[in-house]
Amino acid sequence: MKNFLLENFWIISFILWIFLAFLIWFIIWRILKYKEIKKQRSDSIKQSKSVILGWVYEKILPFLPKFPYKPKDMVFVGKWTDYIIFDGLSEWRLKKIIFMEVKSWRSQLNKNEKQIRNIILEKKIDYIEYRV
Repeated sequence: MKNFLLENFWIISFILWIFLAFLIWFIIWRILKYKEIKKQRSDSIKQSKSVILGWVYEKILPFLPKFPYKPKDMVFVGKWTDYIIFDGLSEWRLKKIIFMEVKSWRSQLNKNEKQIRNIILEKKIDYIEYRV
């Protein structure tokens, strides 16, 4: 047995070095992966908080003191646009119809919201009465 170890010393030490290198690589990889997952979770939590705050702002906005429109004139849609405002309708004097998208902080319009905004600005809007 002693002769076997002495004769194959270089091969055994090479195998051990490869094993150690793999073990070190694996540990480093796991640490980096853990840090990446931790960062993703942190980003996800921040994003979630931002979305929740956005939803809250959308709901309380009509009731803020300096808000220019009456809550009675507003219809919450929530998808594609946040509110449709029938300005003056609660007083039986409709002045205009407004599509309002509520954004907070650095959030921006998504692709669909930009398309809707552009169609409205180009005045490509119709009114259809559909009877059943």
